[in-house]
Amino acid sequence: MNNNTRIAITGPLGRMGQTLIKEITKNQKTSLTTVLIQKHHPLIGQDIGEILGIGKINVLINDESNIKNSHFDVLIDFTKPSSTLKYLKYCNKFKKNIVIGTTGFSEQEMQIMKTYSQNIAMIISSNFSIGINLIFQLIQKTTQIIGQNSDIDIIEYHHRNKVDAPSGTALEIGRIISNIMNWNLDEHSLYYKKGITGIRKNKKIGFSMIRSGNIIGKHTVMYSSPGEEIKITHTASSRISFAQGAIRSALWIQQKKSGLFNMQDVLSF
Repeated sequence: MNNNTRIAITGPLGRMGQTLIKEITKNQKTSLTTVLIQKHHPLIGQDIGEILGIGKINVLINDESNIKNSHFDVLIDFTKPSSTLKYLKYCNKFKKNIVIGTTGFSEQEMQIMKTYSQNIAMIISSNFSIGINLIFQLIQKTTQIIGQNSDIDIIEYHHRNKVDAPSGTALEIGRIISNIMNWNLDEHSLYYKKGITGIRKNKKIGFSMIRSGNIIGKHTVMYSSPGEEIKITHTASSRISFAQGAIRSALWIQQKKSGLFNMQDVLSF
């Protein structure tokens, strides 16, 4: 009997979707059983393995509205907020747990997800890389020690097709720093504009965004104080690290009944 965690993937033709599918098929603890795509897509009914060039894997691309008849334990979603909320509604209805890597949600959308978490278990993370989650811990400690005496900046780099800015990871870093400093992130954020900006105000987190080429993801947190500068940087060289973290999250959450979790819970720092 196969006791593998059965995983459903949305957005299978996107860069993250393709990477997830390839990593799931290589993982001995997981089985790819469902691939969901928008209605009326011309590839519905075709084998996703053949489409991606990894050979026939006997998993056919399915219409998103047919989720009721799909057999899976956990859905992994890296799409866009409107699509994620639609899939989340399905998961809530049919009591399926979900791992969400989508970013760019509004506060209202986050509240909707919190409501659903009373019925199903979900993991929401701006970044599933184990490395970036270790960086989060380092940022907490650094901010505790030198945050009061430093100008703090977050510089993030992503590919030209990323549509939200700052990135979800940059905002999460901002929230971590704000919590340590007892600041309101919105009130203490600084975004430079063209013109005479004046002298930099104290107690601000500067955000700088670069969208260029095919950069997968790079985040630098810079602490500048009189006489010295500290930079903490994480660079993602492949989407495989994100996919492996999401798969690890799916394995972790399978036995959960309900609740809202993040990658820090999965790694249990």
